[in-house]
Amino acid sequence: MASENFEEWLRSRKIDEVECLLADMSGTARGKILPATKFIKGSPSRGLRVPEEVFSLTVTGRYVWETDAFDDAAIDMYLKPDMATLRVVPWYSEPTAEVICDCFYLDDRPVEMAPRFVLKRVIELYKERGWKPVVAPELEFYLVKRNLDPDYPLEPPVGRSGRQEAFGQAYGIDAANDFDPVVEDIYDWCEAQNIDLDTLSHESGPAQLEMNFNHGDPLLLADQVFLFKRTVRQAALKHEMYATFMAKPHEKEPGSSMHLHQSVVDAKTGKNLFSTESGEPSDLLLHHIGGLQRYLGAAMPFCAPNVNSYRRLVPDSDAPTNVHWGLDNRTVSFRVPTSDVNNMRVENRVPGADANPYLAIAASLACGYLGMVEELEPTPPVEGSAYRYAHTLPLHLEEALSKLNYTKPLKQVFGERFVEAFQDVKEYEMQQYRTVISSWEREFLLLNV
Repeated sequence: MASENFEEWLRSRKIDEVECLLADMSGTARGKILPATKFIKGSPSRGLRVPEEVFSLTVTGRYVWETDAFDDAAIDMYLKPDMATLRVVPWYSEPTAEVICDCFYLDDRPVEMAPRFVLKRVIELYKERGWKPVVAPELEFYLVKRNLDPDYPLEPPVGRSGRQEAFGQAYGIDAANDFDPVVEDIYDWCEAQNIDLDTLSHESGPAQLEMNFNHGDPLLLADQVFLFKRTVRQAALKHEMYATFMAKPHEKEPGSSMHLHQSVVDAKTGKNLFSTESGEPSDLLLHHIGGLQRYLGAAMPFCAPNVNSYRRLVPDSDAPTNVHWGLDNRTVSFRVPTSDVNNMRVENRVPGADANPYLAIAASLACGYLGMVEELEPTPPVEGSAYRYAHTLPLHLEEALSKLNYTKPLKQVFGERFVEAFQDVKEYEMQQYRTVISSWEREFLLLNV
């Protein structure tokens, strides 16, 4: 959008403020809020500046100071708004716009630590081969009663029925309709932001919902998921409840995932390269799955980025535990749904809802890319339950970070400086987590040891 066009866009909508957004390592929205007049003046002149170290922020809001990945001087970078992402924020009473920004140093070099840049980097690798990746995320989340004491277990909220759900009602129509006021706001606000939602379903946990996105360009979908998570939280707050994308918010209930359907088409013809003419999985699809099998264990920090993430990945819980694949099999990590020639794809069922969408999509595509380039062969597809096989995915974040550290091909695809910065952030979070004394320790150790 040309500068005179976005000026007119802002004025015609009487926009007072503009939120300039970027996603940090955790996918949290950071950036600046400024008057529309300042935004118009600052955008062309590299005037929207924040420190590079915003990418060293942990999920707790603390900076990681002891790291070699960032300049010791806490140098500036400038935000370059991607005007294709300019939208009206629908939940404010005062007219407000939002725009997602890319990050550059003052000499115009892109900031390697920016998750959005990492995804662009992976997409460019596909482009160089004449390939175009296509993705479709499915995102689960829980609605919960407002919880002001973090030591207190979460509870389902009260819906229109006036009662809490005691148990999950998978695919329950009436159970989903119990939260119609929230869901209607989510759909309305997503439509106002051009977030292309598809279907809604009630999942297996109490007040657990899933919303699916239509397939499309990976960067476009990552932007939409980034904005969607923010939108859902705001809609829940309007109705006096919380929405959480924690991977495992309830001790005895299923976790929340971000399943990623992905395929590759010919960049020129648009032909689906994952299918043969007869509708069978192509060699390229099998190599893609081979790459996911070989590299996803090392890419787990991007798909399961928090200490809580690994509580979701347990047997018989609608979540995978190893790197097997299968045809129309929901117990494996990599499911190939039954589909026609044009829609042949693989579904990566490993990422959690808590993952940064830019990094989860980048990681999933990067693993598949390495498999295609290296022509890796997958194992035979699993029939029946994959839970009868050993748990081979990392059991915790520390193990996953160690695997990433020793996997050079993946680090090269992502950029070694980015990987170093990401690891520093996650290792600091683990250090903070280790200082916490849990309720389990107080319950069983206080008087028994």
